[in-house]
Amino acid sequence: MHLSYEELLRHDIPEVRHAYSQRDAIVYALSVGLGQDPLDALDLRYVDEQYGPCILPTMAVVLGYPGFWLKAPGIGADVTRLLHGEQSVTLLAPLPPSGEVVGKTRVLEAVDKGDKGLLLYTEKELREAVSGRLLARTAATHVLRGDGGMAGAPTQARAAPSFPEGAPRWRETVHTRPEQALLYRQNGDRNPLHSDPGVAKAAGFDRPILHGLCTFAAVNHAVSRRLGKVGEDAFESVSMRFAAPVFPGETLAIDVWEDGAFRASAVGRDIVVAQGRQTHR
Repeated sequence: MHLSYEELLRHDIPEVRHAYSQRDAIVYALSVGLGQDPLDALDLRYVDEQYGPCILPTMAVVLGYPGFWLKAPGIGADVTRLLHGEQSVTLLAPLPPSGEVVGKTRVLEAVDKGDKGLLLYTEKELREAVSGRLLARTAATHVLRGDGGMAGAPTQARAAPSFPEGAPRWRETVHTRPEQALLYRQNGDRNPLHSDPGVAKAAGFDRPILHGLCTFAAVNHAVSRRLGKVGEDAFESVSMRFAAPVFPGETLAIDVWEDGAFRASAVGRDIVVAQGRQTHR
């Protein structure tokens, strides 16, 4: 990376004005796996306008999204080796099913892990464009595997959140689709790691991987359904830590605890891919 630690913390990421329609909300819902069962009355509220309009709370991560800003001239990050480490969303007001919003993203911290890379912590505030009302805060941690060794950066990462010691109460299943990453790209995340086999191979994967934010939304929706907390009047927040990539077409088994904790595993590989917690109003 060309930027120093101090320059990275001061880097101004331009705010993004984002007008979106109900159709955009439907495309988002389809891209994270809703609608696979055409008789599912709950999912129809998100994918068919005559039953809605409803919008998934995790859409806050793509609204006002600043794009692939690390690829901008002068930054010099090794984006081919970038992975999504953590993501959270906190809703502060209901997301309108259509409208115009403004997203402002800023760098919170960077932590150097040497040959393991650089941890980059960012936060976005999402506001209604006209009123300025704060709708949501999202936070992300990205792992820049090729950018370790940043002079002056702290070396202590944030502690992992606590997790229940007892057995989960439920197990849910999510089936991802082979073309799901190609569809999810239509939400604005055009990182070629998720579509270009050559880029995926250069990054160390046999084939393109699913967007972390697609996994984030699919798992969150399954957990909300199991807990009976679907809808803007029930959902408050979700935080998730990614442990391994998901490949499009894989099946995920999701263990859910009564307190909102969850853990997702890739069935065919028998490895944990993500874990986290929901909170509710």
